[in-house]
Amino acid sequence: MIKRNFTKYNLSKSLSKKTGYSILFTKKIINNLIDVLKIEIKKNNLKLKNLGSFKVIKKNQRIGRNPKTKESFVITSRKSLSFYPSKKLIKNLNK
Repeated sequence: MIKRNFTKYNLSKSLSKKTGYSILFTKKIINNLIDVLKIEIKKNNLKLKNLGSFKVIKKNQRIGRNPKTKESFVITSRKSLSFYPSKKLIKNLNK
């Protein structure tokens, strides 16, 4: 099985085919959208109607272990991002 990643280029190419705009223009739109999403997520959790919500999760510091060498090390506390799809999106995927 070949694993393919859906890149920003693929997204801009697909968007440009649908809208008729150039790939360069759609790349700028996508980059601007991502910038706005980053800013809004940093401010607070972000909810997009009929799509889902992004939530910032705070993970505490903990001790981890390398499974190969059994060596212990400290995993620092950090923030992580989680996406919860809306019921409507899940319903559309299951059709």
